[in-house]
Amino acid sequence: MASIAERSGAMMSRVLVVLLLASLCATWRVAVAADPKRGEYLVRAGGCLGCHTAEGKGATPFAGGRPLKTPFGTFYGPNITPHPQAGIGRWTEADFINAMRQGRRPDGANYFPAFPYPSFTKIADSDLSDLWAYLRTLPPNSRANQPHNLRFPYGWRFLVTFWKWLFFTPGAFAPAPGTSPTVNRGAYLAQALGHCGECHTPRNFLGGPVSRRFLAGGDTGPDGRSAPNLTPASLGTWSDANLRELLVNGMTPDDDTVSESMAEVVRNTTSQLTPGDLAALIAYLRALQPIADGPKAKK
Repeated sequence: MASIAERSGAMMSRVLVVLLLASLCATWRVAVAADPKRGEYLVRAGGCLGCHTAEGKGATPFAGGRPLKTPFGTFYGPNITPHPQAGIGRWTEADFINAMRQGRRPDGANYFPAFPYPSFTKIADSDLSDLWAYLRTLPPNSRANQPHNLRFPYGWRFLVTFWKWLFFTPGAFAPAPGTSPTVNRGAYLAQALGHCGECHTPRNFLGGPVSRRFLAGGDTGPDGRSAPNLTPASLGTWSDANLRELLVNGMTPDDDTVSESMAEVVRNTTSQLTPGDLAALIAYLRALQPIADGPKAKK
């Protein structure tokens, strides 16, 4: 019969082995996750270029300055290059994940939800690591961030805390049980990375999304333009080829073209998706519950 000392030694050995394996697994995960090339694809799928690049030819990608007009005032996309003063060069990966998941700056202050962290909070850990790895490869740019121009009292960041209590639920995307992997992948692209609901879901007077009309179209989209209904109530007569043509080339079945904001999304984002992701996004739109057009900004 083993002595107490022998049993204690054996138990300690097993604990050390478990800790060593856990450490090795964590190291392996970080090494695998930190893939800047994959992060570059995710940046395109997330539409980061449009909001973080100033308008006009010659603008430096990701150096900030893009205006976004809203009912609350004009927001300006920040510099997200690794510049230590003007950009996010002094951030840690934990700072980046906290911004995406919790909508908080490194100093703890709230970000305004014009930064779509209510959608980005759903991005998977591995994808966040890849995104961060890619952003670290960008050339640092010294373009200073432009202050937002917001109507009173919407510039008070502490008010965002109350907005979050009402409208923000942090947490990673959870696949819907009983749903195909293809549709769940499309849901992830639309709800998390692509943040489609930020423009295509109506909002109330507080700027909160009307969740029961998710993707049913909004009358207060980017720069005051309306965003169309994406559910089968509106797109049900379109074929998969029609949807693919829209997402790749911006062409509608009646040979019209999408307007400026969506044209930019097509150019920078949906046309850059892999065939598999494009098919998944279409499958997800097909699987949505139809929601008829109607009053969009009311609960």
